[in-house]
Amino acid sequence: MLAYYIALRIGLARPSWSIVTVYIVSQTSVGASLSRGVYRLAGTTIGAAATVAIVPNFVNSPVLCSIALSAWIAFCLYFSLIDRTPRAYAFVLAGYTASLIGFPALSDPGAIFDTAIVRVQEVSIGILCATLIHRYVAPKRITGLFNKKMSGMMSDARHSVAAALRGTPHQDSGAWRLATTLQLLQGMGTHLPYDFANSLTRRRHRKMIHDRLARLVLVTAELTDHIGYLNAGGKNVPESLRILLEDVRNSLDGEDELPRRQSYPNLISRSHGLKTDLTASALRIDDRIYANLTRHLSEALEILHECNQLLRPEMREYPVAQSDEKPATETAKGYIFHRDHMMAARSTFGAFLTIVTGCLVWIYSAWPDGATAVSVLGVCCTLFSSFDTPAPHIMKYILGSFYGVLISLVYSFALLPQVSDFPVLVAVLAPVFIFAGSLQARPPTTFLAMGITLTLPILCDLGSAYQGDFAASLNTSVALFNATGFSVITMSLLQTVQAQAAIRRLLTLSRRDARRKALRPAADETLWINLMADRTALLLTRLPGAAGSLNHAPFGILQSLRTGHVLNQLHRLHKQAADETRVSLQGLFSLMARYLENKNQTDTSLNIAVQKHIGDLMKLALSAADERAVALAGLLIDLRFALGLPEGGRNDDY
Repeated sequence: MLAYYIALRIGLARPSWSIVTVYIVSQTSVGASLSRGVYRLAGTTIGAAATVAIVPNFVNSPVLCSIALSAWIAFCLYFSLIDRTPRAYAFVLAGYTASLIGFPALSDPGAIFDTAIVRVQEVSIGILCATLIHRYVAPKRITGLFNKKMSGMMSDARHSVAAALRGTPHQDSGAWRLATTLQLLQGMGTHLPYDFANSLTRRRHRKMIHDRLARLVLVTAELTDHIGYLNAGGKNVPESLRILLEDVRNSLDGEDELPRRQSYPNLISRSHGLKTDLTASALRIDDRIYANLTRHLSEALEILHECNQLLRPEMREYPVAQSDEKPATETAKGYIFHRDHMMAARSTFGAFLTIVTGCLVWIYSAWPDGATAVSVLGVCCTLFSSFDTPAPHIMKYILGSFYGVLISLVYSFALLPQVSDFPVLVAVLAPVFIFAGSLQARPPTTFLAMGITLTLPILCDLGSAYQGDFAASLNTSVALFNATGFSVITMSLLQTVQAQAAIRRLLTLSRRDARRKALRPAADETLWINLMADRTALLLTRLPGAAGSLNHAPFGILQSLRTGHVLNQLHRLHKQAADETRVSLQGLFSLMARYLENKNQTDTSLNIAVQKHIGDLMKLALSAADERAVALAGLLIDLRFALGLPEGGRNDDY
């Protein structure tokens, strides 16, 4: 109402746009509302400028002008799908601003500049008012929620390691679910600079925590397989190792934080010492597996310890031992987004065809309200194309719009004609707008509420004076439902991606990238691990909508992560290995490339060849006692576990 009042007082032509802007910008926290407002203002300004540049240059050809505007909307949509951060909202606004003011301007192109200026002014007022109210009148900060989620994630990380040490299977340990929390925290973290909070973990520390916890997903999987081998029976497990594992489990399961934090340095030191002792006295492959287990155990403890210190810098009295695989000069990378250019292009092309088809129907049918319909069509394409299956969300929006139309008719022709001053108008509008706003704050009803909050101000024509026009309201409503109904049909045909297809594509891309690691090493392995963590999160969010046959999908992406990691480490050893080992490693890389290219792993002879080659390499590693041979043996054991070869390693295999 503040935005509406200001727009009225300074005489802007369409104050209803300010109301709509407030409802779109407003979020459940200060930081999210302010950041969304900044992105909306930037996107609106760019979209308005693009429309002013396009429309006058194609004024004599409505078809070409429609194609140019559709191409601009598709261009913005493509980059919004590729960006995948809250900043993508700026691209969304740049697209649908052009849709809202560009298509209606084809009937009056001379007014396009004034329309664009008014649009930017109205949006600016809405953003300013939403920011002021959220910041100073009813502030709710995202920092507290972020810190709570971060602490909860650290607890989940600790319990996932403890579960692995108890022998919990992969499907029950939930280690990969850390990836989903990391994705959630990344989305929240984008808004933190706008939250004006003091008690906040520094951005560099947050990136370092992400790097370490993404790696913990991999390390926990290694621990799970090693402990499974240890518990398989018939193993002569050293007593010192059993005692160490029990002490670590007891420490991680403990709820008292201070003793646990103080125990990390001692447990890390014991793990390193036991690894050295087991390696020096190793006579069998079992001994090498036990030594390898302590290597992963020490790294898991180092990760937990370091993350605790990064969260609480004032507690940093205990030094963190440097992992063998973590370079001392490592810089924090933070969240790495999976960007699928092909899928983005597919969705963009579908949106372009949808809008152009709508434009052709409007132009050649000479429909008077066709411009309104096409502008709404462009909004639907930009707002809903980020979903794999947009139709259900658009249907919620249509239902909300239906309620909005009914409510607007009641307001326009029964209530508003009785209102004579602004305070009474505020009281009359309050019930529906407060109720719709509360629905918009709840994820299950967000799009239904948006149908009300975006439809009501425009259909009621909340201007400086009452202008009730039943025919105009009815025509606008018909255009709205035609556009949204058409978008449901076309987006279902052109832009829908089933959950099964999305999951299979993620698995295929992950396996392809793992194969590339067999052919050449990654320049930065942290980037690779973080990228795979994001893919894991994307896969897990789609899993509930997939068929039961894809329940194994998390293991597939985890296998690609582990295999690619081991191959990358083997490439490092390849450069320093002796001639015979170097030749054998090169043969393994070639075999692994073929193995990973075989999507369904149906070639039994290839599986046997990989297993035999790993066994031959292990014999070379066991015949030497230098540091590189020990590292090679450990990586070969990890590779067998990652590939799911029998028991990960048996004495008679070597």
